Amino acid sequence: MAAELWLQFVLALDATIRMSTPLILCAMAGIFSERSGIIDISLEGKMLLSAFAAASLAALTGSAVIGLAGAIIISVLFSLLHGFACITHKGNQVVSGLAINILASGLTVTIGFAIFSQGGQTPFLSRDQRFLPLELPFTETIESLPVIGPSIGVIYSEVISGHNILVWLAFLAVIVTGYVLFRTTFGLRLRAVGEKPEAVDTAGISVSWMRYKAVILAGILCGMAGAYLSIAHGGGFVREMTAGKGYIALAAMIFGNWRPVPVLLACLMFGFLEAIAARLQGVDLPLIGQVSTDLILVLPYVLTVILLAGFVGRAVPPRAIGVPYVKER
Repeated sequence: MAAELWLQFVLALDATIRMSTPLILCAMAGIFSERSGIIDISLEGKMLLSAFAAASLAALTGSAVIGLAGAIIISVLFSLLHGFACITHKGNQVVSGLAINILASGLTVTIGFAIFSQGGQTPFLSRDQRFLPLELPFTETIESLPVIGPSIGVIYSEVISGHNILVWLAFLAVIVTGYVLFRTTFGLRLRAVGEKPEAVDTAGISVSWMRYKAVILAGILCGMAGAYLSIAHGGGFVREMTAGKGYIALAAMIFGNWRPVPVLLACLMFGFLEAIAARLQGVDLPLIGQVSTDLILVLPYVLTVILLAGFVGRAVPPRAIGVPYVKER
């Protein structure tokens, strides 16, 4: 009984990592953008567009790498569109982000129907068209060891091994984001642009160019998140497949106070909730019975609202966030 419970816990951790990966990539994208002072509600739309581009190109070319490249390019282009509206033309950043989300919702279905004629979906991708799990060496050997095999070995084989390359890149992105923001001159300037842009401008550094660099980095990471959904975790694109993950990533970013490691922990928490929700479907719980599937599926989103309501007032955003910078003459 104890061994079975331990195995179920380990499998839940494995699912947590898989569910958290797009949230981590998307949240790191939001950190770059919002640390520079640009609100990026369009994470949801860019991730959806990237997922569609990745699956479409993978289906048409047979290459997952081309699908990933296309996803990143599409995401960067829409990031630049968001930057053009908000940085160059000083537009409302929330309205611009919502417009991209609405556009993505309709555009992916329309183009998908025109190309594949499958109701806005792409064909199911074969193994050659996807990023497959990478098995680390000695998994079977460690798992078969007499003492540590059933405990430590199963963690190595189920939680550490068996993930595709984009999962590893997501955790690497957390390290890189933290290093770039807090250990490099570029990161210092980027944070300064989000806190006091006039001081950066006085130092002879272009505020607009720094913010464009930030949204480009956000586009790259968001493109990877979308590609993960359709050609790594999934086997194709289905309409609205992001299912609000961009907004959950925003909630995790606020909950983590725009700092990479706390944001990572918040994403893992949301991923754990999704993993548990999937496993509780159809299960009879003691004293409760069988919980409604709809109630289980809505739990991560309810927690998102609760966390935002409870912590958004305590979070300290960059001081210049959402404020277009007008250069003084």
